[in-house]
Amino acid sequence: MAERYIIMLVDDDETTLTMGKEILEDRYTVYPIPSGEKFFDIIKRVSPDLILLDVEMPEMDGYAVIKRLKKNADTAEIPVLFLTARNDPGNELEGLSLGAIDYITKPFSPPILVQRIENQMLIASQKKELKRYNQGLQNMVNGQTLEIKSLQNAILNIIAELVEFRDNMSGGHINRIIKYLQVMIDALRERGVYEEETSGWNVELLISAAQMHDVGKICISEAILNKPGRLNAEEFNEIKKHPAFGLMIIDKIRQVIGEHTFLSYASLITDAHHERWDGTGYPGGLKGPDIPLPARLMAIADVYDALVSVRPYKQPSNPIDAAEEIVKNSGSAFDPALIDVFKTLTGEFAAIAERSSVLI
Repeated sequence: MAERYIIMLVDDDETTLTMGKEILEDRYTVYPIPSGEKFFDIIKRVSPDLILLDVEMPEMDGYAVIKRLKKNADTAEIPVLFLTARNDPGNELEGLSLGAIDYITKPFSPPILVQRIENQMLIASQKKELKRYNQGLQNMVNGQTLEIKSLQNAILNIIAELVEFRDNMSGGHINRIIKYLQVMIDALRERGVYEEETSGWNVELLISAAQMHDVGKICISEAILNKPGRLNAEEFNEIKKHPAFGLMIIDKIRQVIGEHTFLSYASLITDAHHERWDGTGYPGGLKGPDIPLPARLMAIADVYDALVSVRPYKQPSNPIDAAEEIVKNSGSAFDPALIDVFKTLTGEFAAIAERSSVLI
């Protein structure tokens, strides 16, 4: 048996309540309610599908009732039909402007009352069906979006692991970088540092894009990447090309999928994460705030992780020494404002490194 719609009939006239219930009770579950005050007591417990509301009632009239209904998000969408003994276009216009969907004149004709209500119930039913359909579509889109994001992350992880493998890094560099960045960005926002710049960031995309920062190393010789000793000038000049190679790879992706915020972040970080605050970095010799903020953050995270990690040419530093080295280079390699924040996070950085078993 189909669920019956619930109608609340609110009127201070007992005859109207009795007649309305007799007309409608074969089709609907009807609540005859003698006042606005009583109505609000009942609607706390029962949610109606439609309200028949008398305009002229003592103490709380129909206009006051509908205003209160529309202010509450839980009741604002319930359709309201006004009942009135007047034939006054001005009153009807006022009621419609307050959100009523129609007027029914009293004393009402049973067939007209039933037909008006059936029309509104049909509209309400169609709205619910459309809402369910739209929700189903949204769920489908959300599911597909999650699948795409999952695939994207899987591809990024594979690329990052490939770079790590060729660079002979200890495992987990990318995962640690992501965590360092998240900690720093959270701290910036909590402290209001660079608030205007960070307020517009899509942090999820930015951190995901950070995985691409060394993708250009795919184009660098493994002999150079894995050399156990210090690089000579020629080898170092070759290493310095990896940001440009990275941009080339990102541009090829852009040619296939078009412009995207993710690729914009990836380009900024890949191109400038080896720039230095004093202008002595590479590849562009950018100085101070000319270096994009995401790249300035990446520089700190990347150097810290390099210090605490095993490399072909060195043993790891302990977290205290690594943090001191970072702080010592404030104003030369790194943005002083970011280093002030970093100094409050050295314990969190050390914990990330230790959880990843990067330290010996």
